[in-house]
Amino acid sequence: MPDSIPDAAAELLTSGAHVAHLATSYADRPHVAPVWYDYRDGAVDIVTTGQKLDNIRRNPRVALSVQDTDEGAAQWGVTLRGTATVVADEDEAGEMHRRINRRYGADEDEWPENTAVRIEVGSANYWTYD
Repeated sequence: MPDSIPDAAAELLTSGAHVAHLATSYADRPHVAPVWYDYRDGAVDIVTTGQKLDNIRRNPRVALSVQDTDEGAAQWGVTLRGTATVVADEDEAGEMHRRINRRYGADEDEWPENTAVRIEVGSANYWTYD
């Protein structure tokens, strides 16, 4: 795990099936959209399509924000910044797709049009609210 990802942040990211918000750049402006993710060993795997994927192909610098709430009250948050790469290996991409769908309780073969993307995390912030 990279030094930039504190163990406490990794524990939060893997504590449940939280929706993340992926920030990409479109025409020099931010584009933010929800995604499902899986965090492992300093990298975030997502499967996506459409504008997010087009943006990543043009500019791979991204940020991902994850937050947990209790009835609307923020409990914790993590922001990751890194470089996204489309996963070209079909076997690896298929395994990522199935793993992410399982994490969120979806059928493993749902949304086959999505493309697998790995984000190598360069830096992170996290916070908790007591």
